[in-house]
Amino acid sequence: MHILNDNQQVPIYSLEPDETGNKQFRVYNFEGSLPSQSDLLIPHRKDHYLLIFMRRGGSRQWIDMTPYVLKDNTVYFSGLNQIIVKEGVQQLWSTGIAFTGEFLSLQENAALSRLPLIQNSQNAHELLLTEADIHFVEDILAKINFEYQRPGEWQQRMLGAYLAVLLTYLSRLYTAQFTDNGTAVDKLLLRKFQEKIDEGYRKLKEVGDYASLLNISAGHLSEVVKIQSGKPAIKHIHERLVLEARRLLFHTNNSLKEIAFDLGFSDASYFNRFFKRETGATPAEYRNNVRKMYH
Repeated sequence: MHILNDNQQVPIYSLEPDETGNKQFRVYNFEGSLPSQSDLLIPHRKDHYLLIFMRRGGSRQWIDMTPYVLKDNTVYFSGLNQIIVKEGVQQLWSTGIAFTGEFLSLQENAALSRLPLIQNSQNAHELLLTEADIHFVEDILAKINFEYQRPGEWQQRMLGAYLAVLLTYLSRLYTAQFTDNGTAVDKLLLRKFQEKIDEGYRKLKEVGDYASLLNISAGHLSEVVKIQSGKPAIKHIHERLVLEARRLLFHTNNSLKEIAFDLGFSDASYFNRFFKRETGATPAEYRNNVRKMYH
């Protein structure tokens, strides 16, 4: 596992267009070829979504603090903000689809951003497929590949239409594999709350802050969040902070003070107490223990 040196920021990689020139959507096809070596072992984030159908796996990849040994005939997906590390240089047999938030925000694709796979409320990154699922996914990917090579005024619409079918199908699998019960309205509120936390956790640390953004009372927000998730609303805020802290402690050598300030804590000692209260270990202990475990 490669660790970033002191003061090194986790790089953010943009979607690089290929010869098609498409800046919002890209298809990657690997048929026994080797992956790019440029970002191998480098902790990084992407400013776009990535969906990969792995036909033949074997290598290992990290998404945040979780390692995934890539399985055959399995779908892997990641969204914005996650820290990704690719390990291994084995040959790849896979098809990947990368698309930006801007692509999803196009009028005809707007609803896609609300699909369970994109929202990923369960923080999952691996979908297991049956034989029927594999045939369906392969068929849609073949259509996407064909359309991707046909630039023109209809291309974005066609790609969006095929992507909508694929994401909708995979979202059905997602909800089956990662059950999330609750009424539609309350589920929507929980999702909006989680979205607001993602946007503001560095500055906003109280439930009331998010209730104000959502134009509801803190009591109502707390009640709905507890029923829908089984956890108090403040726990969601704290877990998001802990997740980001763990990412930075694991993937960088930034000092505890630098990480504390990056996460919006007024001083390192407060961050230290907060992290130990939430995890049972100090930031330094977590960093030492987790690196011993995976090295």
